[in-house]
Amino acid sequence: MASGPVPVAATDRRHRRRLETIEEILDIAVQIMAEQGVAGLSVGEIARRMGIRPPSVYVYFPSKHALYDALFARGARLLLAAMQESFAAMPTRPTTLEEILLPASRAFVRWSVEHAAYSQLLFWRPVPGFAPSPEAYQAAIELIELARDRLRALQDAGLLRPEVSVEQMERDWTILLAGVFSQQLSNAPQQTFDEGRFTAAIPELMAMFADHYSPARRHRKQVATRGDADRFRHDQGTTKRGNDAQ
Repeated sequence: MASGPVPVAATDRRHRRRLETIEEILDIAVQIMAEQGVAGLSVGEIARRMGIRPPSVYVYFPSKHALYDALFARGARLLLAAMQESFAAMPTRPTTLEEILLPASRAFVRWSVEHAAYSQLLFWRPVPGFAPSPEAYQAAIELIELARDRLRALQDAGLLRPEVSVEQMERDWTILLAGVFSQQLSNAPQQTFDEGRFTAAIPELMAMFADHYSPARRHRKQVATRGDADRFRHDQGTTKRGNDAQ
């Protein structure tokens, strides 16, 4: 007797169970990376904690790199969501460029410190031979574009130097913040974000960034340059008059 079509409800249950198992595998993988380091992830340990045999894990992830790829995608989505929330919560009428940049900077570093396993995988490349797939990297691209859109809006509002590219400012902002959480995680991983020796530097670093890319700095530099030129011409004139007197 030929079997009939599989009921939709049964198919949905199997699909739901599969998704739940995938999420469980990823949850346990993050726990292991937090304990053993990202490169210390073991499929055998995942299976042991789930009470299954290692080959069963490969039913859901055909290779260890496929597992890392899913973890990368998940971490990038979580960070993107955190930054979207941070930007949405910014004050509507901030008074200074620093006041705008500081909350987003703190949110980025806080997430990275509090989700060390994800941030190491996203930013450090600790797994030899692993590179995220284009699909897994998509959320990271959206995160970059989110930061650039925010900087572009600040530039359009006259709060950032118009002659500097948004790409350069986003690059430097990322370098500063990645440096902070990298120093924190590598040198004082036991400290929380709020008590961190390196995270404490964020306000000063953002003040430096704001000062460097503020249009006011460009104006001060132009004034200083004109002042130097005036002093040079004055000194040259004084020297010439002295030589003529001789």
